[in-house]
Amino acid sequence: MSPALPSGLLGDLDPTSDRAVFRQIADQMREAIDRGRFSEGEKLPSEAELVEHYGVSRMTVRNSFSILQGEGLVHAEHGKGVFVRPRPPVRRLASDRFARRHREQGKSAFIVEADAAGSHPQVDSLEVKEEKASQNVSTRLGSVRRVLARRRRYLLDGRPVEFATSYLPLDIARGTQIAEPNPGPGGIYARLEELGHRLDHFEEEIRARMPSPGEVKTLRLASGVPVIHLIRTAFDAEGRPVEVCDTVMAADAYVLSYQLPAT
Repeated sequence: MSPALPSGLLGDLDPTSDRAVFRQIADQMREAIDRGRFSEGEKLPSEAELVEHYGVSRMTVRNSFSILQGEGLVHAEHGKGVFVRPRPPVRRLASDRFARRHREQGKSAFIVEADAAGSHPQVDSLEVKEEKASQNVSTRLGSVRRVLARRRRYLLDGRPVEFATSYLPLDIARGTQIAEPNPGPGGIYARLEELGHRLDHFEEEIRARMPSPGEVKTLRLASGVPVIHLIRTAFDAEGRPVEVCDTVMAADAYVLSYQLPAT
């Protein structure tokens, strides 16, 4: 017989409810996670413990876990159990991430955010090549036909959290350090400013959606975890769009933070 769960950790089933038993169990575990009875990274009660506590079958318990996994609240580790998924570690502060002082210190926005989160940043899967612009990118860059594309995957402490592609007009980027695998301290925005394109503002479009199979593989996403799809256009002081960045982020890795004026 499995040991009894601590008193008050989980409740009892309501036999008069029209709600399916496995959903009631999922509701109680979700509430326990929300209330902090189970902390981030903590292992949830085992199937055997929940079967003993609720007096239900293992399949009922597994269906309850499936609901929580589908919501992105928990993840299963084969042979170990089901664990509470950590909350997003990175706070992406839109009003600060592209501040010039970071570029002058030789830091890209990703490195600044990783440092603030106390995480180790890495970039891999780097690809730099000239290619035909898609209709969407061409329109955003002012009807250019070909672009320099820079594709890279970002990792925090070895975990993939973001995949981004920057598109730049060839008349700006060709033959410059921007076309090199390592664009140097401060990233491509520092190089753009050195080339005379002083950055003035950025426009971002953000939406949340479920990932494609390719995105699940690239970001190693667990079941039920959505992505944040962000498209950013950078403009120089003359009003010219100088870069379009198409970014897909693991939604469980980021908090998007904004400061808005009151007037």
